[in-house]
Amino acid sequence: MARRDLVPTIRTNPLLSDKSKNPKPPTTTPGIQSHLNDHESEKQKMSHDELDHHNPAVRPLTGAALPLSAGRGHLMKGDRHISTDDIGLNRQILGTHAPDHEDLDVKPILSIIEDILLRGKSLETVHGDQVPAHSESYEEKSFRNAYHDSEMVKMLAYPITKITNEIICKCGAGGEAHSVAIGLLETLSNYGWDAKAVITFAAFSVSYGEFWLVENLRVMNPLARDIAALKDIPETMEQKEEMNKKFQAIVNLLRAVLNVTHIIIKFKELPTQYVNRDSPEMKTATVHIPTAVYWIIRGILACASVLLNLIGSGHEFITSTAESWELLSLASKLSHMSEHLQDQLNKLNDFIDRQYQKREFDDMVNAFKASHIDNMKILKMIIRAGENQMPIFDGTRRINERLEVLRMTYVLLLVSDLDLPHEELNILHMIYNQQSTRHQYEVLWLPIVDHAMSMDPTQERQFLDLRSSMPWYSVDHPSLVNPVAIRYAREIWNFNHMPMLVVLDPQGRVANVNALPMMWIWASVAFPFTKERELGLWRESTWDMELLADTIDPRIQEWIKDDKTICLYGGEDIEWIRRFTTTMRNIATTLRVPLEMIYVGKSNPKDKVRRCHEIIDREKLSHIFPLKDFYDYVWYFWVRLASMWNSKIQHGMTVETDKIMQEIFTMLTYDGSEQGWAVFSKGIYNMTKGKGDILLTVLDNFRQWQEKVDHPDKFVPVLDAEISGVHLEHHCNRLILPGQTGYIPERVVCSECGRTMDKYVMYRCCTD
Repeated sequence: MARRDLVPTIRTNPLLSDKSKNPKPPTTTPGIQSHLNDHESEKQKMSHDELDHHNPAVRPLTGAALPLSAGRGHLMKGDRHISTDDIGLNRQILGTHAPDHEDLDVKPILSIIEDILLRGKSLETVHGDQVPAHSESYEEKSFRNAYHDSEMVKMLAYPITKITNEIICKCGAGGEAHSVAIGLLETLSNYGWDAKAVITFAAFSVSYGEFWLVENLRVMNPLARDIAALKDIPETMEQKEEMNKKFQAIVNLLRAVLNVTHIIIKFKELPTQYVNRDSPEMKTATVHIPTAVYWIIRGILACASVLLNLIGSGHEFITSTAESWELLSLASKLSHMSEHLQDQLNKLNDFIDRQYQKREFDDMVNAFKASHIDNMKILKMIIRAGENQMPIFDGTRRINERLEVLRMTYVLLLVSDLDLPHEELNILHMIYNQQSTRHQYEVLWLPIVDHAMSMDPTQERQFLDLRSSMPWYSVDHPSLVNPVAIRYAREIWNFNHMPMLVVLDPQGRVANVNALPMMWIWASVAFPFTKERELGLWRESTWDMELLADTIDPRIQEWIKDDKTICLYGGEDIEWIRRFTTTMRNIATTLRVPLEMIYVGKSNPKDKVRRCHEIIDREKLSHIFPLKDFYDYVWYFWVRLASMWNSKIQHGMTVETDKIMQEIFTMLTYDGSEQGWAVFSKGIYNMTKGKGDILLTVLDNFRQWQEKVDHPDKFVPVLDAEISGVHLEHHCNRLILPGQTGYIPERVVCSECGRTMDKYVMYRCCTD
């Protein structure tokens, strides 16, 4: 039996000179960087725990990485004989490469390696008893067995065994690290770079796993105990805290090796239809992979060399300072390589994503141009859904449906973000419910949300609240909207925050890129919402109370049927409103004119309009819209006028030649002034209008023209003549067009004097 005193108490490190009493850190061999900078040197001085903390990208392993069950070995010699020229090293590395197995899928082997590293310490000591630390589920067993049965594992079993023996042999003989690494690369010359790294890693993992089989079973299995005794392996479980400290540097290095290996494999998995291996982008990104594989092998050899020293050391194994520096240096180098390669991989993924998005976008553009038998292809390109998924929500029946429920029907895509104005939603809701022709089409809400940013709980709640308030169909979740469709909406349909209603016909063709103006003006009567239908409706239209306000309030329809005189008035000067309404009621009573007045406020109604509503209601000055929804009704009245203006402009009509445009222009200039105004109508066709100062002048002179009204039907014509007879010396008409109305004409003439109006850009912020 060998005597204990024949075994040296403390091992010497071949990296150090025998004459050196105070060992210094070994010189780091050049790789991607020729030498460690000051920052790296500081990292080398950190404790093992600090290094682990500063490398969060490295995946943690459960349990400490512990020594190989190989023969007694020596730490390999350092790199004192290697040139510091990176180019020379790279040339030497590339000189070993003559691949004929570029396309091997080594992921099954890497999965087994990770499993070995994770399960190496599969038993924990609890009060001296060995108990399983983890019980495999059926899914885990099936998943692992699939890798074990892989043809790739069987095919590479021999080279893995060969490299295992070569590592043990050359490390045990104290070979020079660089020479051994180059030798392994030459042995693996016919494999791709990812396979070289994985085969070498697997070879190390075999010995690593064998050690832990012995270590975990030595307490309960006599055979394992005998093998451990012959190898004189320290009883690490009894010295757990001390041994963990000794091998933490090995754990950090193995983590770095694993991380870099994963990144190298990810390069190989990139889709070649978007970036092939010979493309400039790929060559630039992968130029450092050969060097990274070299340093992976160097890291594995360093771990194997240090761990081989454990065999036969019993309780006396001590890691030297030089060994610790070597492991820390390699871990730091691989960590920096990992960051660099990950950065290059991210750039490639961004490039691929742009290429993919471009191809998908081009496909969508071509699909919208092509002819289809139905609308399913277009809808499925817009909404991403699985084969059995129900991606749309029926707001009326409160159930999910398949896209097929929209097959061969007109689909109105309500495109908006989550800040959908409540007034637009409420009015669209009203139109959707009241029209008998609605069955000819379906509305589908398409929520536009940036997919690059995940929705927070507030946005999720906002989406669900909006969806629940809609009686039509909605996409079940914004994530189902294809990002390419979002880009298409922004670039082709010019979606920019403001809601739009895109009409798809039964074959998926775009019949109208935004039918909201038509919906506001004519509601569902405008179906199928094409430009031809819009032009036809204008040809049928005349300027009357039905066009101006028929759909705003059902009371207006009743007043028209009852042949009453109707007055719409607006503004936000409450004193003018009091004087005007009181005077008009007195005149109507005197002339026995059946008069109904209703206040329509101003566009973009603020607090002043709300206060006017409240005062008018409290003092019974006239009719008003319901106080609860007054904002929606006022908004609806003015957005219809703006939509009429925009529609006429798009069809090439002008104020000079189109009667309706002249009237719309006048109404919009009334809204842009600071005065009150009023429009009067008897029946449908007899109409007149006037601004506040002119109206009050005419009304104050009532005694002069009242005798002309010998019948209630003559009131509006006489009033029109009196208003037309008032000519002010000066006038100032302002036409304010909301920014979202669409096309802004370059030239507009004044309806009062015929001169070209000056054009200004106005920015307004009203906080009344």
